Amino acid sequence: GCDSSLNLSSQKATDAVDGIFRSLRDIARVRMHMKQFNSIHNPGSNTHQASASYKPLLKQVVEEICNPDRPDPVDIEHMSSGLTDLLKTGFSMFMKVNRPHPGDHPLLIIFMVGGVSVSEVKMVKDLVATRKPGTQVIVLSSVLLTPHSAVELLFAPDRLQPDADI
Repeated sequence: GCDSSLNLSSQKATDAVDGIFRSLRDIARVRMHMKQFNSIHNPGSNTHQASASYKPLLKQVVEEICNPDRPDPVDIEHMSSGLTDLLKTGFSMFMKVNRPHPGDHPLLIIFMVGGVSVSEVKMVKDLVATRKPGTQVIVLSSVLLTPHSAVELLFAPDRLQPDADI
C-alpha cells in the first residue's frame, strides 16, 4: 500500500511487518500436525544457545529420503505406482510388510509449490549426489524464485494468488 518511501508512515510499516509475521505464524500452524518436519529451527540447549541452527524444510525432506538407515518416514508417504506396490501397501495393513521407501527408486522427483530458488535446487542436487549417488533428481516448481520475487510474495495481498510479476 505504499509506492514510495515518501508515502511511508509508521503505521503502514507496522501493518506490513504485522502481515509478514501473521503469514509466518500461519505457516507454522499448518506444519504443527507434522511429527518430523514441524520446525526449521533448532534452538540449541540451555548451556549452548549459540548452537541454535536453521535447517530448511527442503533439506530435511531430502536428507530423510536419502537416509541410509531407512526407517519408515513419518511425514513422507509413498504413492503406489503399480500392482506390486499397491499389494504391498494393502497387505501392510494386515501384516508386517515393509512399505516401499521413497528413496528406493533411482529417480527422485520433487515438486515445490510456491516456488524454489536456484540455491535450493543446487542444495538438493548436492545432497542427493553425496548421500545417494546414482540417483537422478528432477526439481520442479510452480515458479523460480529470485531474492526480489521472494520478498514481493511476502507483501502480496493474496498469497494464494499473488499479483507479483514473477
